[in-house]
Amino acid sequence: MNKVTLHRLEEMKKTGEKIVVITAYDASFSRVVNEAGVDVILIGDSLGNVMLGYDSTVPVTMADMQHHTRAVAKTNQHTLLISDMPYMAYATVEQTLLNAAHLMQAGAHMVKVEGGAWLAPSIRALTERGVPVCAHLGLTPQSVDALGGYKVQGREPEAASKMRFDAECLQEAGARMLVLECVPAALAQKISQDLSIPVIGIGAGIDTDGQVLVLQDMLGITPGKRPKFSHNFMAQAQGDIQAAVVAYVKAVREKQFPAAEHTFT
Repeated sequence: MNKVTLHRLEEMKKTGEKIVVITAYDASFSRVVNEAGVDVILIGDSLGNVMLGYDSTVPVTMADMQHHTRAVAKTNQHTLLISDMPYMAYATVEQTLLNAAHLMQAGAHMVKVEGGAWLAPSIRALTERGVPVCAHLGLTPQSVDALGGYKVQGREPEAASKMRFDAECLQEAGARMLVLECVPAALAQKISQDLSIPVIGIGAGIDTDGQVLVLQDMLGITPGKRPKFSHNFMAQAQGDIQAAVVAYVKAVREKQFPAAEHTFT
Protein backbone atom coordinates (compact mmCIF):
# COMPACT_ATOMS: atom_id res chain seq x y z
CA MET A 1 0.00 0.00 0.00
CA ASN A 2 1.30 3.46 -0.91
CA LYS A 3 1.95 6.00 1.81
CA VAL A 4 -0.89 8.43 2.40
CA THR A 5 0.13 12.03 1.75
CA LEU A 6 -1.65 15.36 2.07
CA HIS A 7 -1.97 15.46 -1.70
CA ARG A 8 -3.72 12.07 -1.59
CA LEU A 9 -6.17 13.35 1.04
CA GLU A 10 -6.90 16.44 -1.06
CA GLU A 11 -7.63 14.20 -4.04
CA MET A 12 -9.97 12.10 -1.89
CA LYS A 13 -11.94 15.23 -1.00
CA LYS A 14 -12.24 16.15 -4.67
CA THR A 15 -13.46 12.69 -5.68
CA GLY A 16 -15.75 12.22 -2.68
CA GLU A 17 -13.84 9.24 -1.26
CA LYS A 18 -14.22 9.22 2.51
CA ILE A 19 -11.08 9.71 4.62
CA VAL A 20 -10.67 7.34 7.59
CA VAL A 21 -8.92 8.68 10.68
CA ILE A 22 -8.44 7.02 14.06
CA THR A 23 -6.37 7.71 17.15
CA ALA A 24 -3.50 5.48 18.25
CA TYR A 25 -0.93 6.01 20.96
CA ASP A 26 1.53 3.11 20.81
CA ALA A 27 3.44 0.81 18.47
CA SER A 28 1.09 -2.16 18.81
CA PHE A 29 -2.05 -0.30 17.83
CA SER A 30 -0.18 1.62 15.15
CA ARG A 31 0.51 -1.74 13.49
CA VAL A 32 -3.12 -2.88 13.85
CA VAL A 33 -4.46 0.37 12.38
CA ASN A 34 -2.02 0.29 9.47
CA GLU A 35 -3.02 -3.26 8.58
CA ALA A 36 -6.72 -2.27 8.64
CA GLY A 37 -6.23 0.32 5.89
CA VAL A 38 -6.76 3.53 7.86
CA ASP A 39 -5.62 6.71 6.08
CA VAL A 40 -4.57 8.88 9.03
CA ILE A 41 -3.51 8.21 12.61
CA LEU A 42 -4.11 11.03 15.07
CA ILE A 43 -1.81 10.84 18.08
CA GLY A 44 -4.31 12.82 20.09
CA ASP A 45 -3.91 14.49 23.44
CA SER A 46 -6.96 12.35 24.22
CA LEU A 47 -4.23 9.99 25.43
CA GLY A 48 -4.53 11.97 28.67
CA ASN A 49 -8.01 10.50 29.18
CA VAL A 50 -7.67 7.01 27.75
CA MET A 51 -4.02 6.17 28.45
CA LEU A 52 -2.98 8.27 31.45
CA GLY A 53 -6.24 8.43 33.42
CA TYR A 54 -6.72 12.20 33.51
CA ASP A 55 -10.22 13.68 33.46
CA SER A 56 -9.31 16.09 30.65
CA THR A 57 -6.58 16.73 28.09
CA VAL A 58 -5.22 19.76 29.98
CA PRO A 59 -2.53 17.90 32.02
CA VAL A 60 -0.94 16.36 28.88
CA THR A 61 2.60 17.64 28.31
CA MET A 62 4.91 18.01 25.32
CA ALA A 63 6.98 15.15 26.75
CA ASP A 64 3.87 12.93 26.71
CA MET A 65 3.10 13.84 23.10
CA GLN A 66 6.68 13.28 21.95
CA HIS A 67 6.85 9.92 23.71
CA HIS A 68 3.64 8.59 22.15
CA THR A 69 4.39 10.07 18.72
CA ARG A 70 7.72 8.21 18.65
CA ALA A 71 5.99 4.97 19.65
CA VAL A 72 3.37 5.21 16.89
CA ALA A 73 5.94 6.24 14.28
CA LYS A 74 8.07 3.16 15.05
CA THR A 75 5.60 0.77 13.40
CA ASN A 76 3.78 3.14 11.06
CA GLN A 77 3.87 1.89 7.49
CA HIS A 78 1.65 4.01 5.29
CA THR A 79 -0.66 6.31 7.27
CA LEU A 80 -0.26 10.06 7.64
CA LEU A 81 0.59 10.87 11.27
CA ILE A 82 -0.92 13.92 12.96
CA SER A 83 0.26 14.82 16.45
CA ASP A 84 -1.64 17.11 18.79
CA MET A 85 0.01 20.21 20.20
CA PRO A 86 -0.96 19.96 23.89
CA TYR A 87 -2.45 22.59 26.16
CA MET A 88 -0.58 25.94 26.07
CA ALA A 89 2.13 24.54 23.79
CA TYR A 90 1.22 27.11 21.12
CA ALA A 91 0.32 30.21 23.14
CA THR A 92 2.85 32.30 21.17
CA VAL A 93 4.30 32.00 17.69
CA GLU A 94 7.75 31.28 19.13
CA GLN A 95 6.39 28.52 21.37
CA THR A 96 4.45 27.06 18.47
CA LEU A 97 7.49 26.82 16.21
CA LEU A 98 9.67 25.19 18.87
CA ASN A 99 7.09 22.64 19.99
CA ALA A 100 6.01 21.78 16.46
CA ALA A 101 9.65 21.04 15.65
CA HIS A 102 9.80 18.62 18.58
CA LEU A 103 6.73 16.73 17.34
CA MET A 104 7.90 16.59 13.73
CA GLN A 105 11.30 15.29 14.89
CA ALA A 106 9.46 12.63 16.92
CA GLY A 107 7.85 11.34 13.71
CA ALA A 108 4.72 13.41 13.04
CA HIS A 109 3.88 14.46 9.49
CA MET A 110 1.52 17.20 10.64
CA VAL A 111 0.61 18.99 13.87
CA LYS A 112 -2.88 19.84 15.14
CA VAL A 113 -3.93 22.97 17.04
CA GLU A 114 -7.26 23.92 18.61
CA GLY A 115 -8.78 27.36 18.16
CA GLY A 116 -10.16 29.98 15.80
CA ALA A 117 -8.88 32.91 13.78
CA TRP A 118 -6.46 33.98 16.53
CA LEU A 119 -4.27 31.05 15.45
CA ALA A 120 -3.70 32.47 11.96
CA PRO A 121 -0.25 34.03 12.70
CA SER A 122 1.06 30.77 14.17
CA ILE A 123 -0.37 28.67 11.33
CA ARG A 124 1.13 31.07 8.81
CA ALA A 125 4.52 30.85 10.52
CA LEU A 126 4.44 27.04 10.56
CA THR A 127 3.32 26.85 6.93
CA GLU A 128 6.08 29.19 5.80
CA ARG A 129 8.58 26.86 7.48
CA GLY A 130 7.21 23.70 5.89
CA VAL A 131 5.20 22.32 8.81
CA PRO A 132 1.71 21.15 7.76
CA VAL A 133 -1.09 22.13 10.13
CA CYS A 134 -4.46 20.59 10.97
CA ALA A 135 -6.86 23.01 12.68
CA HIS A 136 -9.64 22.04 15.11
CA LEU A 137 -12.95 23.86 15.65
CA GLY A 138 -16.20 23.16 17.48
CA LEU A 139 -15.78 21.42 20.80
CA THR A 140 -12.11 21.99 21.57
CA PRO A 141 -11.31 19.78 24.59
CA GLN A 142 -8.37 21.91 25.77
CA SER A 143 -10.88 24.77 26.28
CA VAL A 144 -13.58 22.66 27.90
CA ASP A 145 -13.57 24.76 31.09
CA ALA A 146 -14.09 27.97 29.12
CA LEU A 147 -16.83 26.29 27.06
CA GLY A 148 -18.69 25.22 30.20
CA GLY A 149 -18.32 21.50 29.60
CA TYR A 150 -18.56 19.00 26.75
CA LYS A 151 -21.36 20.62 24.73
CA VAL A 152 -22.36 20.82 21.08
CA GLN A 153 -20.96 23.99 19.50
CA GLY A 154 -22.42 26.18 16.75
CA ARG A 155 -26.15 25.69 17.30
CA GLU A 156 -26.91 29.41 17.61
CA PRO A 157 -26.77 31.45 14.35
CA GLU A 158 -24.07 33.80 15.67
CA ALA A 159 -21.87 30.92 16.83
CA ALA A 160 -22.37 29.11 13.50
CA SER A 161 -21.38 32.22 11.54
CA LYS A 162 -18.27 32.66 13.68
CA MET A 163 -17.26 29.05 13.12
CA ARG A 164 -17.59 29.43 9.36
CA PHE A 165 -15.55 32.65 9.53
CA ASP A 166 -12.87 30.97 11.66
CA ALA A 167 -12.68 28.02 9.27
CA GLU A 168 -12.09 30.33 6.30
CA CYS A 169 -9.42 32.27 8.22
CA LEU A 170 -7.58 29.11 9.22
CA GLN A 171 -7.59 27.81 5.66
CA GLU A 172 -6.38 31.17 4.35
CA ALA A 173 -3.55 31.11 6.92
CA GLY A 174 -2.36 27.79 5.52
CA ALA A 175 -4.13 25.02 7.43
CA ARG A 176 -4.23 21.88 5.26
CA MET A 177 -6.94 20.04 7.18
CA LEU A 178 -9.70 20.80 9.67
CA VAL A 179 -11.32 18.71 12.42
CA LEU A 180 -14.87 19.62 13.46
CA GLU A 181 -15.98 18.16 16.79
CA CYS A 182 -19.53 18.08 18.19
CA VAL A 183 -21.03 20.38 15.56
CA PRO A 184 -24.56 20.22 14.10
CA ALA A 185 -24.53 18.16 10.93
CA ALA A 186 -25.94 20.93 8.72
CA LEU A 187 -23.23 23.38 9.84
CA ALA A 188 -20.48 20.80 9.33
CA GLN A 189 -21.79 20.14 5.82
CA LYS A 190 -21.68 23.87 4.99
CA ILE A 191 -18.14 24.26 6.28
CA SER A 192 -17.01 21.18 4.35
CA GLN A 193 -18.50 22.68 1.19
CA ASP A 194 -17.00 26.10 1.90
CA LEU A 195 -13.44 24.85 2.24
CA SER A 196 -11.07 23.34 -0.29
CA ILE A 197 -9.13 21.46 2.41
CA PRO A 198 -10.31 18.11 3.85
CA VAL A 199 -12.71 18.43 6.78
CA ILE A 200 -12.78 15.53 9.26
CA GLY A 201 -15.76 15.13 11.56
CA ILE A 202 -16.23 13.65 15.00
CA GLY A 203 -19.83 14.10 16.06
CA ALA A 204 -20.33 16.31 12.99
CA GLY A 205 -22.55 14.19 10.76
CA ILE A 206 -22.01 12.17 7.61
CA ASP A 207 -21.29 15.02 5.16
CA THR A 208 -17.75 15.89 6.19
CA ASP A 209 -14.89 14.59 4.05
CA GLY A 210 -13.94 11.96 6.60
CA GLN A 211 -14.40 10.70 10.14
CA VAL A 212 -12.23 10.29 13.22
CA LEU A 213 -12.86 8.30 16.40
CA VAL A 214 -10.87 7.65 19.53
CA LEU A 215 -9.67 4.05 19.28
CA GLN A 216 -10.76 3.11 22.80
CA ASP A 217 -14.26 4.51 22.16
CA MET A 218 -14.80 2.43 19.03
CA LEU A 219 -13.45 -0.67 20.78
CA GLY A 220 -15.90 -0.12 23.64
CA ILE A 221 -13.21 -0.03 26.33
CA THR A 222 -13.41 3.60 27.42
CA PRO A 223 -14.49 3.77 31.08
CA GLY A 224 -17.85 5.38 31.76
CA LYS A 225 -20.45 6.52 29.27
CA ARG A 226 -19.49 6.27 25.58
CA PRO A 227 -19.91 9.54 23.63
CA LYS A 228 -23.09 9.82 21.55
CA PHE A 229 -21.02 10.22 18.37
CA SER A 230 -19.14 6.96 18.85
CA HIS A 231 -20.05 3.36 18.06
CA ASN A 232 -18.80 0.11 19.56
CA PHE A 233 -17.41 -1.71 16.53
CA MET A 234 -15.90 -4.38 18.78
CA ALA A 235 -19.36 -5.75 19.57
CA GLN A 236 -20.08 -6.58 15.94
CA ALA A 237 -16.55 -7.97 15.49
CA GLN A 238 -17.10 -10.56 18.27
CA GLY A 239 -14.14 -9.32 20.30
CA ASP A 240 -11.61 -9.28 17.45
CA ILE A 241 -9.70 -5.97 17.59
CA GLN A 242 -8.39 -6.16 14.03
CA ALA A 243 -11.86 -6.99 12.70
CA ALA A 244 -13.35 -4.09 14.67
CA VAL A 245 -10.97 -1.57 13.09
CA VAL A 246 -11.61 -3.07 9.64
CA ALA A 247 -15.36 -2.74 10.27
CA TYR A 248 -14.89 0.93 11.18
CA VAL A 249 -12.90 1.56 8.00
CA LYS A 250 -15.58 -0.14 5.90
CA ALA A 251 -18.42 1.74 7.59
CA VAL A 252 -16.78 5.13 6.96
CA ARG A 253 -15.83 4.32 3.36
CA GLU A 254 -19.35 3.12 2.57
CA LYS A 255 -20.99 6.10 4.34
CA GLN A 256 -22.70 3.87 6.90
CA PHE A 257 -21.06 5.69 9.82
CA PRO A 258 -21.98 7.99 11.40
CA ALA A 259 -25.68 7.18 11.41
CA ALA A 260 -28.51 9.41 12.64
CA GLU A 261 -28.07 8.29 16.25
CA HIS A 262 -24.46 9.55 16.24
CA THR A 263 -25.38 12.96 14.86
CA PHE A 264 -26.26 16.33 16.42
CA THR A 265 -28.83 18.74 14.99
